[in-house]
Amino acid sequence: MLIVHALITLRLPYVHSLKGRRKILNAIKDRLKNKNMAVADVSGEYAKEGLLTLCFFASTQEDANNKIEQLEQLLEHHFPELDFEMQYEIV
Repeated sequence: MLIVHALITLRLPYVHSLKGRRKILNAIKDRLKNKNMAVADVSGEYAKEGLLTLCFFASTQEDANNKIEQLEQLLEHHFPELDFEMQYEIV
């Protein structure tokens, strides 16, 4: 059993308030929770940048890589306006 931990950095140049950022991050968190991923918002006070950390289990290295690909595709498909960067580690 493998544990995957990822950090997603979102750049939100068109968001002008923390309330606007929270709305976007909550929408992403809701979608990821349906994929059996633990998600937490670890953003600071700067409204134009969001940070999400997530964790999930995978049975094999291949399964972990597939879930990471699905995560990237989900973000690109459902939130095409977002500019994001993802870092992850598989333990």
